Amino acid sequence: MGMESECAKMQPTEKITGTQLGFLIFTFIVSTIILTIPGWMVMFAKQNAWLSLIPSTTTGLVTLWVFITLSKRYPGLSIIQYSSKILGKWLGRCLGLYYVYFWYDSISVMVIQHTFFIKTLLLPKSPTFVGSMTLLVLCGIAVYLGIEVIGRANEFLTPMILVSLIPILILAILEADPVLLKPFLGEGILPVLQGAVIPAGAFMTQMFILGWLLPYLNQPKVALKVSMIAYSGISVFIFLIVLLSIMILGTLTGKLTYSVLSVMQYIGIEGSFERLEAIAVAMWVLGNFVKVSVSLFILCLSVSQVLEIRNYRDIVAPLTILSIIGSIWIFKNAAELQIHLAFVYPVGGFITQTLIPLALLIIDTIKRKAVHSLP
Repeated sequence: MGMESECAKMQPTEKITGTQLGFLIFTFIVSTIILTIPGWMVMFAKQNAWLSLIPSTTTGLVTLWVFITLSKRYPGLSIIQYSSKILGKWLGRCLGLYYVYFWYDSISVMVIQHTFFIKTLLLPKSPTFVGSMTLLVLCGIAVYLGIEVIGRANEFLTPMILVSLIPILILAILEADPVLLKPFLGEGILPVLQGAVIPAGAFMTQMFILGWLLPYLNQPKVALKVSMIAYSGISVFIFLIVLLSIMILGTLTGKLTYSVLSVMQYIGIEGSFERLEAIAVAMWVLGNFVKVSVSLFILCLSVSQVLEIRNYRDIVAPLTILSIIGSIWIFKNAAELQIHLAFVYPVGGFITQTLIPLALLIIDTIKRKAVHSLP
């Protein structure tokens, strides 16, 4: 009863709409992969990288289904809270501590990725500390204001970003050459599957954020519909980006760190459409602000629920400072970051974001069946 009363006290008072949830999912996943994912996929699958998106969507769908199912069984609770009910108090708390570490590490990676991107394109002489601190202080303020404020801000930012992409997509289609997609499966299906590993393990599984955001949804009944629409939009959007990158740059895409940025530079024309890559930079900065804000919110929420702190806002400031330190310390250079994102994170992301929640669902199902079978 004590555990249940504590969970009741920690029920979310803030609420987000279904539209806000859909936009948060879309921005969270798309924001940091739009410029980098084509290069990683083409590196393995070459001209057939667009086919890799078909198998890569599977993990995201599994993650989505798992969290929707668990949220129906434990309405109003986050994964931190219902994992203790499924695994028991101590095992659940250990899992909660692991997720605290996971989100802290993820924020450090996101922020240093943002900092390296800005240093490469705009501010090469700026200290790493300045880039990390600037982003995280703003995100910390957003988190203190609450997920409702973040959702409302993103509800404005995401459509603005998408509208700004329309002229770029039109120009890219005009420059695209379908011949660069050949030969079709020239090296068989194995390279296609290899190209699917990174998006499947590292990015599509980021539907994982549902484990913390669903309790804040004001209409739980629309959770599945909204999540499916957002995930479909993400899949179609990434498919178009990868396809157009290949049809414009060919296999050169696999050798570029920010391939979409190169596409925008290539299709830029004189006059009012000059310097199109500025739009890509704006997309990255705005999207990353939302992504880091949501991640920092989840980190603060996780810590407060593991340590049974009544208000997560009480720990926003110290966790923001710790995240600044972590982002500076985690990688020495951009090469280490790229190796981590391409070869380490996909495995860890798949285990943490899909396999562990799936295991929770299986254990909970077995326990429920065992209870029902008792005389």
